Amino acid sequence: MPYLEVTFNLPIRNTYTYTTPNPVPVGCRVKTILGRRKLTGWVVGHPGGPPEGVDTNKIRAIEGQVDIEPLFGSSLLELAHWLAELTMCSPGEALSSMLPGGKRESRDLTESVDGDEDYAVDELTGDQQAALDSIGNLSSGWFYLYGITGSGKTEVFLRAAEAALSEGRDVIYLVPEIALSHHLVEGLKNRFSGLVAVIHSGLTPSRRLAEWRRIQSGEARFVLGARSAVFAPLRNPGLIIIDEEHEGSYKSGASPRYHARQVAMHRCRENGARLLMGSATPSVEAWHMMSAGGLQRLELSGRPAGGAMPTVSIVDLKKEKALLSGELVRSMARVLGEGRQVLLFLNRRGFSYRYSCRSCGEELHCRYCSVPLTYHKSTNTMICHYCGYRSAPPSSCPECGSMEMLAAGFGTERVEEDVSRLFPEKRVVRLDTDAVRRRVVLETTLREFRNGKIDILLGTQMVAKGLNAPGVKLAGVLSADTSLNLPDFRAAERTFALIVQVAGRSGRFVPDGEVIIQTFRPDAPAIRMAAENRIGEFYDYEIEQRRLLDFPPFSRLFRVVIRGKDEKKVFRTADQLASSLANRGKHWKLMGPAECPIGRISGQYRRHIILRSNGFDHTHAALGEALNRIPPVYGVRIEVDIDPVSLL
Repeated sequence: MPYLEVTFNLPIRNTYTYTTPNPVPVGCRVKTILGRRKLTGWVVGHPGGPPEGVDTNKIRAIEGQVDIEPLFGSSLLELAHWLAELTMCSPGEALSSMLPGGKRESRDLTESVDGDEDYAVDELTGDQQAALDSIGNLSSGWFYLYGITGSGKTEVFLRAAEAALSEGRDVIYLVPEIALSHHLVEGLKNRFSGLVAVIHSGLTPSRRLAEWRRIQSGEARFVLGARSAVFAPLRNPGLIIIDEEHEGSYKSGASPRYHARQVAMHRCRENGARLLMGSATPSVEAWHMMSAGGLQRLELSGRPAGGAMPTVSIVDLKKEKALLSGELVRSMARVLGEGRQVLLFLNRRGFSYRYSCRSCGEELHCRYCSVPLTYHKSTNTMICHYCGYRSAPPSSCPECGSMEMLAAGFGTERVEEDVSRLFPEKRVVRLDTDAVRRRVVLETTLREFRNGKIDILLGTQMVAKGLNAPGVKLAGVLSADTSLNLPDFRAAERTFALIVQVAGRSGRFVPDGEVIIQTFRPDAPAIRMAAENRIGEFYDYEIEQRRLLDFPPFSRLFRVVIRGKDEKKVFRTADQLASSLANRGKHWKLMGPAECPIGRISGQYRRHIILRSNGFDHTHAALGEALNRIPPVYGVRIEVDIDPVSLL
């Protein structure tokens, strides 16, 4: 009877042997029993016999075969093993992240790529043509398309894709969030008729699986999607495009904690393909690689659609009495009076982010997380934005019994209320995860704003990513300090990128754009340089700070988070791992163990250890050995994040 080697979507590196009455190809899924659980696993091998020393009578048979044809060929199976080794996860976790879900196959392929927009441009600028020539001169390599917002990067991406397809090669086009790229999706079918497949988390598992089969068969050769589309099973990948390369959403927050950029580099290297990244605000690592020659820099200047860089002013909130400063309100009134649109950005949801007692100062925190609860006035609910815990706001202080409970601070919900009161005759729409529960609402809102049917659009990061509305004259950053105050070495980089990206929504088609940046720290380098468009100067400054601190890109970070509901077990395990790593090598510096900046989430205590490495392979191997020496502790999870984008 044939034997199968099976791996599961579990944090267990081992594979398991099963028997099967009929041959099952490698790369297919099978239904099995593991312990007492019924699970679906991946077939990754055909052992010639049972494991040594195992009684054949104790080897279970599979319960059924899920796939008739393999979902993964040899190249993607090799990619999964590479990913598992790199991120220290199991092969099953890697395979499941490449194609999550999919119980059965469906032929319902009605994904909306049927729009009537065609973004083909007749004439390219000199910079655009030069960039395309540079890409076309090499059959492989890594390129970075840098240019201000609205400088025409998308057209270069699509022309490069056309060239790759004409060469018989296939294309992957990654975007940070597919729901925010609906206008791009709509324009693709006319340009790449019948070749486009869209992969994203909004698809049902069966639809996603059906798209996967279209790609696998060669029917679809242009794959558009978010992070996981980097694993698309193209037959002959020749070009991978990463739009808005700086975005943190390209890094997975769950095991395997991969970065799409890293996977794309690996796939391009293995397939002799081109990698084309682009952004108006490259990551510090990418900028450094361009300076060092690891990435070929291609630069665009100007705005082909007729726009120009907006005029920018900074407002010191310490001198204001309200969140909406006098200068911002006056500018909004003038711009709206001209029949133009206003975009307001605030990276904080809810009505207020602090609910406290005026008598004793007691602040309401989540019962399960070490973060304050956010008050949402529309539902009269206190909500934790980390675990989702909800409660009614108390009528009296739980600590001292005072009736003087006060909602302080501000979020998008409160700003919406204030703006609507100031401009009652204008249509004000809020765009955040509270307001947008369904994808169709998001798409409708963005479309209406582009078409001029919304006067003032207020939102969180959603409005900073790729929004392209001709009528926007004024963009306001309501509080530029929100991300700057986070305890993370990337805080300045994120703040700078957000300001530049939001500012880039203004004046894209008409050269009269305006931007107002409100902040309590007007002299912070990230804010000042973003306002003055001193892009190169900011990167030089930030890279020098990283050099002095020996942080990336001058080192590699390994972050290990130990979490569990038993605080003593978590502390003990963290100390044990740190002791195992301390003074064991000259290739890394051990930081910690220490409580995570957010020390408790969903009732689980969190401590972390950070290794700052100047010898990646040595550190990777030593950490793997140290983790193997620690016996499993019931109720304690250990999570490894290599090259983390956040230390919270």
